[in-house]
Amino acid sequence: MLKLDNLHAFYGKSHVLHGVSMDIKPGEIVSLLGRNGSGRSTTVKAIMGLVDGHGSVKWNDRELLGKKAFEIAHEGIGYVPENRDIFPKLTVHQNLLLGEKRRNKNPRWSCDDMYAMFPRLKERQHTEAGVLSGGEQQMLTLCRTLMGDPDLIMIDEPTEGLAPKIVELVAEYLKELKRRGLSVLLVEQKLTIALAISERCYVMGHGRVVFEGTPDDLRSNAYIRKEWLEV
Repeated sequence: MLKLDNLHAFYGKSHVLHGVSMDIKPGEIVSLLGRNGSGRSTTVKAIMGLVDGHGSVKWNDRELLGKKAFEIAHEGIGYVPENRDIFPKLTVHQNLLLGEKRRNKNPRWSCDDMYAMFPRLKERQHTEAGVLSGGEQQMLTLCRTLMGDPDLIMIDEPTEGLAPKIVELVAEYLKELKRRGLSVLLVEQKLTIALAISERCYVMGHGRVVFEGTPDDLRSNAYIRKEWLEV
């Protein structure tokens, strides 16, 4: 479905990714783990066409490198950035409607689906998004991306700064995406949630993939956890 091969990425003259190779299969949750600065967010941005890169990023055997971010989105890839880019002066409902892609005649998701998963958003559907709590804004960002009906959703640090109860909600949300047949690439620092919901994990360090395996493989590999994950 998504296949990265020898991906290099740059911020200006700064060489950030050094030959990243990975893949995501249909209906699979894959976690991308590592410390801050390891290259996780840059990998997602390179897939989405937001940073310069070379190598190969193939989506259903079609090359994505060189395409604009909006073109990649229309290919069926959704991206939820870490900074929760909501439209603060628009209501919750208006933010959701902005996520729709009109070309999809029979989308898998509707506003009613979003409100069923997150009743709090339904309660605040007529509220300006800028006054929502951090957790509510995170829910809204996730839901707005889903309204575009992607086949793969890439989510960067969805639990950052959230209360434990909201973290549990996000975990259930991700499991629901899998139940509905979506693939998920999850960039996450919280090892517990990543191992609980993922089928495979990649660990990055210094712009390279240093480990690939199942959650059980990672749990049993004390060296990788100590060297590349633990603070």
